[in-house]
Amino acid sequence: MPTLYHAPQSRSDSIVTLIELMNIRDKVEIVEVTIPRQDGSGGPDPKNPHPEGKVPFLVDGDDHVRERGAIIVWLTDRFPDSGLGRPAGHPQRGAFLSWLFYYQGVIEPVAVLHYLKIDHPVIRATFRDLDTMVRQLETAVSDSPFLLGQDFSAADLLCASPFMFFGDAMPAPPAVKAWVDRCAARMS
Repeated sequence: MPTLYHAPQSRSDSIVTLIELMNIRDKVEIVEVTIPRQDGSGGPDPKNPHPEGKVPFLVDGDDHVRERGAIIVWLTDRFPDSGLGRPAGHPQRGAFLSWLFYYQGVIEPVAVLHYLKIDHPVIRATFRDLDTMVRQLETAVSDSPFLLGQDFSAADLLCASPFMFFGDAMPAPPAVKAWVDRCAARMS
């Protein structure tokens, strides 16, 4: 049985939520571990096999998967019946993967840098700036309720997460705010 290593109130919460939304809680073991926290609490957990002591970390036999986007692809490919992924051959597979990778490579770095008030031309050129990132999301959800159209997907779960975590500290035009609210309603 696949095992997810998870620390409550961390990035791995979104993967636990995905597992629940996919209705596969009985097919994935979830092991709670501690992690070092930004406030100095917590610490490394010898039960956690992640090479950096982070979460989420998914182990299936000798195989392992880290990073939320990769874990989302692994879970939605392994358990496609939930409809929250887009399997190989699906006409939206490319868009699904693009949003997951856009999250990892753009949304999360830009959100964290914005929160920390760190700005530099090289950062904007490499990762884009907050306005550009938010405009991409706004364009995607202006004419449809979710990133891939009418149906909520695991890409929505991941890409909406910093807006939920940072709250009002993440500026969001009305279309993005409405999308985040729709995503939050699906996840509750």
